[in-house]
Amino acid sequence: MNVIEVKDLKKIYNESEVKVNALNGIDLKIEQGEFTAIVGPSGSGKTTFLNMLGGLDLPTTGDIQIGGTDIQNLKSSELIDFRLHNIGFVFQAYNLIPVLTAMENVEFIMQLQGVGKKERQDRAAELLEHVGLGDRINSRPSKLSGGQQQRVAVARALASKPKFVLADEPTANLDSKSTENLLDIMEELNKKEKITFIFSTHDQRVVNKARRVITLEDGQIISDIRKN
Repeated sequence: MNVIEVKDLKKIYNESEVKVNALNGIDLKIEQGEFTAIVGPSGSGKTTFLNMLGGLDLPTTGDIQIGGTDIQNLKSSELIDFRLHNIGFVFQAYNLIPVLTAMENVEFIMQLQGVGKKERQDRAAELLEHVGLGDRINSRPSKLSGGQQQRVAVARALASKPKFVLADEPTANLDSKSTENLLDIMEELNKKEKITFIFSTHDQRVVNKARRVITLEDGQIISDIRKN
């Protein structure tokens, strides 16, 4: 079952009257339950591609279908609602809300979804326990290490029960142990709950864990390798 299908995806930016082809005709299918790394040099289009998949930016031309929905044709309000119920995001900069505790940060997405207080508190506590932060649920981001903040971000991404998770350089600021723990958590959730994970990364440790590695260069796919 294809979760994502991309056809002839192009993105052109106009920078100082110079056209930059960030994506240059990408065709790709990603199936439910994949654990995929997108790699390539800086400027190859990795982050742009993830932003397209997440509806954070719109393509210049091409089609993006997620679960049969053409997301580029959705109205702004429809796209926000679609992201809320289908996509989890893990950003390199964490993007946690500083005045909220770890628990409240994880609850926040569910609150937007209209989930009742007890249900969202129970799920937030369960997720934080799962990522090894059951004893830090009342800590604000400033009291957490980088690795702990990233684990809160993962718990938040999973709180909405997304069909897939987009992770942009999720291990860039983490030490080896934190990276290993985080990847183990994501891999377990991928296998247990069939959540599709798509990483943009330079990190060989992420590439080693991935079961599919897609390489971008100059906005095009130059290789697509599935591991046994």
